[in-house]
Amino acid sequence: MRAVPDILLVTLNCRYSHASLGLRYLYANMGALQSRCEIMEFVIGARCEWLAERILERAPRIVGFGVYIWNAEETARLVAILRRVAPQLTLVLGGPEVSHETDAQAICRDADFVITGPGDVSFAKLCRQVLDGEPPAARLIAGEAVAPDELQPPYPWFSDDDLRHRILYVEASRGCPFRCEFCLSSLDRTAVPFDPERFLLQMARLHERGARLFKFVDRTFNLRGTTSEAILRFFLGRIEAAPDDPVYAHFELIPDRLPERLRAQLEIGIQTWNPDVQALISRRQDNEKAEHNLAWLRAHTHAHLHVDLIAGLPGEDLASFAAGFDRLHALGPQEIQIGVLKRLRGAPIARHAGAFGMRFNPSPPYNVLATDRMPFATVQRIARFARHWDLVANSGRFRATLPMLLGLSADAGDAAAEHGSIARHSLAEGHDAVATGGARFERFLAFSEWLAARTGDGAPPSAERLYEAVHAWLCSAGHCDDELADALLAADYRASGLHGRPAFMRRGLRGPGGGRGALKRQSRFAGAAGDEATAAAEVGSSFHKVV
Repeated sequence: MRAVPDILLVTLNCRYSHASLGLRYLYANMGALQSRCEIMEFVIGARCEWLAERILERAPRIVGFGVYIWNAEETARLVAILRRVAPQLTLVLGGPEVSHETDAQAICRDADFVITGPGDVSFAKLCRQVLDGEPPAARLIAGEAVAPDELQPPYPWFSDDDLRHRILYVEASRGCPFRCEFCLSSLDRTAVPFDPERFLLQMARLHERGARLFKFVDRTFNLRGTTSEAILRFFLGRIEAAPDDPVYAHFELIPDRLPERLRAQLEIGIQTWNPDVQALISRRQDNEKAEHNLAWLRAHTHAHLHVDLIAGLPGEDLASFAAGFDRLHALGPQEIQIGVLKRLRGAPIARHAGAFGMRFNPSPPYNVLATDRMPFATVQRIARFARHWDLVANSGRFRATLPMLLGLSADAGDAAAEHGSIARHSLAEGHDAVATGGARFERFLAFSEWLAARTGDGAPPSAERLYEAVHAWLCSAGHCDDELADALLAADYRASGLHGRPAFMRRGLRGPGGGRGALKRQSRFAGAAGDEATAAAEVGSSFHKVV
């Protein structure tokens, strides 16, 4: 037997903390070829020549690549190098990025075979044909879809190192019955569940081995209430049994489908409030019910809610997007994640490009550059707004100051008073009587434009410089006087866990100290795995993503 593998399964993950579920599915379903197969995971950003060296050191005969939007460009360069320096290799591509518009992609021309659609069993079949000297004549192979419960599970192939240091991607169902046109899942006809008992047994085994970070890739986790409830009971049971050893699970939810028995345990999200836009992109959503569910969760649970909004959808202008932001912010979610629309290959959203003047970046991540309702400059303003909102609001570092930035001075007073006596003293002197006015989105957009002019649009400013910039904006724009700005930012500075004395502060940090525990940023995945805080929300000790 060869001391090196005949088959390599390769992908470039976005970060080390991400463990590829797709490669492990392929490996689990290799059958008799599994002993001749090996997984190699890399992280984007490495030199392609170095990656090619590592692959060729293993002397494989077949290399299969998982190609996704985040690694498409680097994988294309890597495949091009391998094609030229090792023409004897059989190069196989799979994944969502090469499953659509295949003929238009240079990477597909460099490959020997491209599997479109599901590759769980088709890749193993192709490898057997190639190794037996009987490769198929066709380069494009339509992946064979099989029932989920006919697949071998990938979970035993997460290593102990994966369990200790990485996020484990899992799925309780495949597909989606909805037709949101910005999503590739809109091409599916239905959602097909895995057997719940079998799935929970696999989760129990992972937990017994030490897994604590679970990220569900299901597009519609709460579509079936009984199954969702059983999975939540499983995780909440582990949390209750060992509260000092919490489990974090991350789900994607349908915003207007929240059964009564699940409402205390889940959170929801919004992509757009505009009903005309929802109709255009085939997103079925009861806005009133979604708003009620979100308000109920905020008022009656300890859920930390992360909600998504998408800018650049067909038919939506800046005024509509701003109104949607204000409506959502008024409901009080802890995080609002603003994304710019992306044209995923194969997603039906492309059908609106002509009618709505939609122009997309030709390179990944294929973000919209302009529409007939949002010119390029407007899209860039929203993109800057999103980055600055993430730094200031979603980070949790400006809990006391953010309401003042948004013109909500009474809330600023309440938030500041939570953090220490200096804030309480300043507010008691009448400094909370600050005039408000203007929409929240407009207020923060003005700050964002000012900050970009001050700090540039490149790398984000340091924490120290950001605190100084917020202070300067509050005072120079006439939103509050120096004393109140000092009080608010001193409270936030302590609560964020920073030490020492900010250079711009004219008074010391008085009052009780805060700590990093005061931050409410949904950063469990980030802190545990070295990842940036992603779309997640905490319910008890569980994590959830919203759609």
